[in-house]
Amino acid sequence: MKASARTHVVRALCLLALIALAPAHARAQDAPAPAYKISYRLSMPDPASHLFVVQVDVEGLAGAPHVDFQMPRWSPGRYAVFDFAKNVQGVRGASHCPVAAAKCERASHPVERLDTQTWRVDAKSAGALTFFYKVFADDLSGTFSQLDRRHANFNGASVFVYVAGHKQDPVSLKIDAPKGWKVINGESERADQTEFRFPNYDLLVDTPTEVAPDFSVQTFEVGGKTYRVVVHSFGDEGGRRPELAKAVERVVRAQVSMMPEPDFERYTFLFHFDPTARRGDGMEHLNSTQIIETGALSDREIFEGAVETAAHEFFHVWNVKRLRPAGLGPWDFTRPVVTRGLWIAEGFTNYFGKLAQRRAGLWDDERLLRSYAAAVAGIENAPGSRLTSAVEASVLAPFIDRATSEQRTNLAQTVVSYYPKGETLALPLDLLIRGRSRGRSSLEEVMRRAYHRFYLESPNDSYYLKGRAYTVEEFERLASEVAGFDLSDFFRRHVYGVEPPPYEEALAHVGLRLRRTPSAGAGRADFRIEKDERAPADARALREAWLEGNRK
Repeated sequence: MKASARTHVVRALCLLALIALAPAHARAQDAPAPAYKISYRLSMPDPASHLFVVQVDVEGLAGAPHVDFQMPRWSPGRYAVFDFAKNVQGVRGASHCPVAAAKCERASHPVERLDTQTWRVDAKSAGALTFFYKVFADDLSGTFSQLDRRHANFNGASVFVYVAGHKQDPVSLKIDAPKGWKVINGESERADQTEFRFPNYDLLVDTPTEVAPDFSVQTFEVGGKTYRVVVHSFGDEGGRRPELAKAVERVVRAQVSMMPEPDFERYTFLFHFDPTARRGDGMEHLNSTQIIETGALSDREIFEGAVETAAHEFFHVWNVKRLRPAGLGPWDFTRPVVTRGLWIAEGFTNYFGKLAQRRAGLWDDERLLRSYAAAVAGIENAPGSRLTSAVEASVLAPFIDRATSEQRTNLAQTVVSYYPKGETLALPLDLLIRGRSRGRSSLEEVMRRAYHRFYLESPNDSYYLKGRAYTVEEFERLASEVAGFDLSDFFRRHVYGVEPPPYEEALAHVGLRLRRTPSAGAGRADFRIEKDERAPADARALREAWLEGNRK
């Protein structure tokens, strides 16, 4: 052994000795806290009041002097800060009474509100305690919750507190529904189920739930997986529930043909058709999606909008919910999320959701090209597209994603949404890869490879979910690897920078062309993508392969 090697060993042994002599409490801070047994009970004794009653039982405190309960400030998938704690009321703490106890006196435990989202309950060396509160809920959306005489619909982050420092612990949920009301969510295994278990809090709040007397459920199977189309409707339907289920099935089949086998046994589409809803919405979840339409199912435009939203949200099964950019889970609900990859997570999903509708036969070529052209027009005519890159737009999600501001801002002139920004990068990127590789590769193949590398094959980076999150730089390197040529210049100029991507070159690879014509307003233009029938035969063949896809 060389002298320098002996020196390193001696230093290492000294370091271990110092660690061993360190105070026990200092070492304990780095160790994970012992898991608690955490149980939620959700009641709705008076639906007309819009008040959910929540009970949280926490056991296994092991002498902890207090327990902190926190309400999230925002919800995954909707990155604006809404501070859900503003609708919490009637907070109190009490002794925990075991279910089997014949007699139990619930002693009161002092509760102190530490900040806008945190309550501290004095445990008084108790081994268990119960936290009670009520939540006002009267918004049907993919973010908030609603309880009224018609139904209960809840998104977990707006209803359930978590035990600070114990989001990673397994939790259970029991729902006390009004008589005659049924319960369904993405984890429902049977029609009469009212109790659920989740590996951690993050997955509890990733499970939107409908409780009502009158929703319908239609099922189909694709590739051995079960899919449920749940419809809760408050308007004229025109007999379209079966048609909706068939259209959703076509979307599912098209996307399953594009991507690896989905990693679930069941998936649930929760549709609401409510003309009284304040706005439409769609939100992705691990094994489900919730979609709100502000009109009747009988309306053709509303029907088509619901299917288009389903096509977008279902692609999130792969892109976002499992293949995820750094920053998206596990969640820190005490501050706004920061992630640089939403232009991939949402923008690419826009792109592939539309392409799936064409491959499902729900859209024709003209409608697909018209929709992509509209996205190009929106970005190219937006002043903010020359000031905000795709990466920066992702970081600014808390300002962009349905956020409101009492202060006047200039955001409309300075930023763009990561949805169309990412979509208008996905289109040329896909066609450039197809053209330069002569059809041997595509952006689809990039997404498939990324799903395998970061979700299926990488060690878990946290308790939250399988695999690990990727960085934008890692995605860039993988895209170059799959494409077979260096994409660093594309990323430098169009992803990290604000240069318009090479639409004309990309479209020409598949026998398409972009037409720009002046429009009303200074510097504005109308955009149209159309087929170039004089394009070489190989370009037209690539176009057909792109539009039709590789059917499994």
